[in-house]
Amino acid sequence: MSAITVVGVGADGWPGLSAAAREALGAADAVLGGARQLALLPEEVTADRVPWPSPLRPSVPGLLERFAGRRLAVLASGDPMFHGIGRTLLECGVPAESLRVLPHPSSVSLACARLGWPVEETEVVTLVGRPVESLHAALYPGRRLLVLSADAATPARVAELLVGRGYGPSRIRVLEQLGGPAEAVREGVAEGWSLPPGDPLNLLAVDCVLDPDVAPDAPRQQLVPGLRDELFESDGQLTKRHIRAATLAALGPAPGELLWDVGGGSGSIGIEWLRSHRSCRAVSVERDPVRAERIVRNAAALGVPRLRVVRGAAPAALAELEAELGRPDAVFVGGGLTVPGVLEACWAALGPGGRLVANTVTLESEALLTQWYRRHGGELVKLAVAHAVPVGGFTGWRQAMPVTQWSVVKGTGENEDENGGPGESGAAEAVGAVGAVGTVGGAK
Repeated sequence: MSAITVVGVGADGWPGLSAAAREALGAADAVLGGARQLALLPEEVTADRVPWPSPLRPSVPGLLERFAGRRLAVLASGDPMFHGIGRTLLECGVPAESLRVLPHPSSVSLACARLGWPVEETEVVTLVGRPVESLHAALYPGRRLLVLSADAATPARVAELLVGRGYGPSRIRVLEQLGGPAEAVREGVAEGWSLPPGDPLNLLAVDCVLDPDVAPDAPRQQLVPGLRDELFESDGQLTKRHIRAATLAALGPAPGELLWDVGGGSGSIGIEWLRSHRSCRAVSVERDPVRAERIVRNAAALGVPRLRVVRGAAPAALAELEAELGRPDAVFVGGGLTVPGVLEACWAALGPGGRLVANTVTLESEALLTQWYRRHGGELVKLAVAHAVPVGGFTGWRQAMPVTQWSVVKGTGENEDENGGPGESGAAEAVGAVGAVGTVGGAK
């Protein structure tokens, strides 16, 4: 593949480009870019100007094939490798060695320079092509956020979200056309936001301030697993916070990893998996359409609208996931353990080092997990918790239903045929053997 030069350009256009960037554009046979970016080129750039079609990503391979063998340049806003076309080209199969990237200062660098904010201490949330609810996961008192806008209407949508989350006093500055001759800053407070839409090329600087009227003991979205149960919309099918924290610890999320949450319920496991790192991925499989819609709402409210929800019953609903997304790094089975083929399908999907965690409160499913534990090892524990409640004029303990949890890491060469586990046969004989488990605090 011929080398492709990717040139970052700012709002200042041609005058702000380096000599190397100008030379590359002047020597190109064709230049690909957005209409706004192409309009910044002077007449002395004689290359064919080709605007990106919409949607962009599916068109990339065809365009690259069309211009194969010609000197090709691609325009990007700011730094092409920061939420830019540089990454898109790599993800579409262009080898890194075939790209020559000439970056311009990113909008984030320019904004931090104007605001006096250290770049390394400033969190960046992009709303370009993503729901505004993505911002939920970044909202904490005293935090400074840079929000990459999708368009001129983004500031009003962000202000509305802030007010809804109890961050009405937050200061919002809209930085428009950064680095260009029309650079401007407009500001206001989220509560009572009244600024009309301005330039579509903008980003937001948000100083997060919690409304003093918010109750000090209100449920908060802390970083570690175990969010308060009240933060989830639920019909009762919810892995309770103490069990959830223990389950996430057993699943062990790491950056970039993929989780299958089988029997999603309210979606709490997949949601907290995604909240552990912005690059984590998760699929929640739920057969009940009402619950599936509820999972979507919970994911948006808790800042991870990227959670994918598959409506269907396992194991049939799992059939296409591996082909489409690759092997999961971890699988959680929170429901349907005794459905024939569910555990077998989940086990077969895991590669070496993959983790499987299953929770249950029934003796029948507990017996099944005991059989799998005997065959594959891992850890089998009983999680139990008691809550203090009034007893007349005194206080006593109310025991929640104990949860049996099996967790295991798949080793190299583990059996992956259709008999990957004991199945339903033999489950009954294991009921009497279930007592050989440990006990730690938890709840369901």
